[in-house]
Amino acid sequence: MRLIVVLLICWLTVGSVWTTNAQTSDILTGLRSEHPRLIITTDGWNDLRARLAKESNQKTVLTSIIKDARKVLTTPPLVYKKEGKRLLAVSREAVRRIILCAFSYRVTGDKVFLERAQKDMLTAAAFGDWNPSHFLDVGEMTAAVALGYDWLFDALAADTRATLRQAILEKGIKPGLAVKKGWPTTENNWNQVCYGGLSLGALAIADESPEVARQILTLAQKNNPIGLKPYAPSGIYPEGPGYWNYGTSYQVLLISALQTALGTDWNLSAAPGFLTSAEALVEQIGPTGRPFNFSDCGDSVPFEPTLFWFAQKLKQPSLIYFQNQLLQQNLATSQKEGKESKGGRLLPFLAIWINNLPKNITPPTLPLAWHGDGPNPVGVFRSSWTDSNALFVAFKGGSGSVSHGHMDAGSFVLDAGGVRWASDLGAQNYYSVESKGWALFDKKQDGDRWNVYRLNNFSHNTLTLGGKLHNVAGDARITEFTDKSATVNLSQVFAGQASSVIRRFRVDDNRTTVIRDDITGAKPGLSVRWQMLTHTKISVDKNQATLQQDGKILSAKILSPAGAKFEIASAQPPQDGVNQPNPNTHILVVNTAAPASGDLTVEIQLQPQATTTGQ
Repeated sequence: MRLIVVLLICWLTVGSVWTTNAQTSDILTGLRSEHPRLIITTDGWNDLRARLAKESNQKTVLTSIIKDARKVLTTPPLVYKKEGKRLLAVSREAVRRIILCAFSYRVTGDKVFLERAQKDMLTAAAFGDWNPSHFLDVGEMTAAVALGYDWLFDALAADTRATLRQAILEKGIKPGLAVKKGWPTTENNWNQVCYGGLSLGALAIADESPEVARQILTLAQKNNPIGLKPYAPSGIYPEGPGYWNYGTSYQVLLISALQTALGTDWNLSAAPGFLTSAEALVEQIGPTGRPFNFSDCGDSVPFEPTLFWFAQKLKQPSLIYFQNQLLQQNLATSQKEGKESKGGRLLPFLAIWINNLPKNITPPTLPLAWHGDGPNPVGVFRSSWTDSNALFVAFKGGSGSVSHGHMDAGSFVLDAGGVRWASDLGAQNYYSVESKGWALFDKKQDGDRWNVYRLNNFSHNTLTLGGKLHNVAGDARITEFTDKSATVNLSQVFAGQASSVIRRFRVDDNRTTVIRDDITGAKPGLSVRWQMLTHTKISVDKNQATLQQDGKILSAKILSPAGAKFEIASAQPPQDGVNQPNPNTHILVVNTAAPASGDLTVEIQLQPQATTTGQ
């Protein structure tokens, strides 16, 4: 009898503990009861209004945002119009408009902003769907409506709130719950953008629709860490700096919203490499302001509002040294010429993330020689963080098989004297390819993707053997790295063509860069092409070449093989009606062949000149 009583007590105790755990494990525990609760709370808005009343750099940021919002007031209504399979441009415009106007209403109290934000939200809510067949569109539209709903909650009529709540539920969250494969478990930006947007929606309406909110947040808590895996171990975003901005921005919105709404970020910010990715991004931006734009990235000077969040979070203001310079230039241009700011659709968040950062930002003290591992390993050498004329060489390994990857293993960019001498074309507009029937993301060895000139090895600053495409499954690794030299093993990329292909980079004290390729075990007579794409003017004389731009000169010299000559090749793709032209672009080329031994060294020296042409 005593045994039965003891067992009963144990059972009741365990049951009590289980019940307590079940109750405390509710994912909505700690939900802030009042709105606003996404990214910024009432105290935050009060602080922004106070900052607007003071003369400061932050006031300039705020007034610039409000000026952009006023331009939204005269734009035509949003229209459901897809470009090919995407509604994404409309979703992004909704994000831009709604956040600008909702932000400006909260800061100024001017009801014209409230009315316009409400109009755009109701227009989006009236769409038949938010295009779940391309779910990024849903993720961004849900984020737009959720942020507007939350920030303007007290100013919206009850029936308007009900309409917006229903749209978030039926056109955002429920379609997301219906997705059983694909983006929920992918290791790329889709995971971050979709879970980021849907989680904002769930947190916005969690008090009225708690069960559905719990479902999507539970999935986000489980699966979003998968989307964070590519940051490991070194913070290099394998889809390139441009997609770092996209995926990481929505990751930051998710983390920030969780913190303000629930008081926790589920430890997402502690994912290996995530916080480190801010330093990695800064390392990959050259003194010209241009990034090492590998993968599907553009060759423009980017403004990254999200980097200000990292500077604030990590208490490292130097991370935004260059971004702050770009910000001041943009603000000055906007004020002087009356143009719209160049901060992108997330610009209003800059006003939140710039708080508590010092007025005077000092340059980074990050390493001059840096490299990181990951799906797309990258190495960088630079001669200075403060000299705009500094030498900057960035190179990579990796594989064409990664998300948004190119056949660019071994490729590099080079800045010196304020000029980008060795460039990357970046991606071609997706719709321009897909509208012609090509499967842009078919990454099989013979897939359509590799017929796009800007994506294959024929347009990148790397080697081509036998006139063939790189092995898309090949993976190149940075195997050695010192303060002055690095080694990239390209052997897998050329499997079946040579037993070993090793590319070495060396930088000397006089800002000279030497690129040496050692090829062994190649079939005698195999063609070998070394190339460097440039937007500068080129002249060649046997084994020497001169590149010129803006009165600056870069000299190139073939150190090996003896007798090899430089050529100037076209950077224009096949005229197939799909590939787009590349104006003002040339390729510096060395064409040679493997000798009878099968072993060949190609070694090129690149040296900026101290004098200018005076042009």
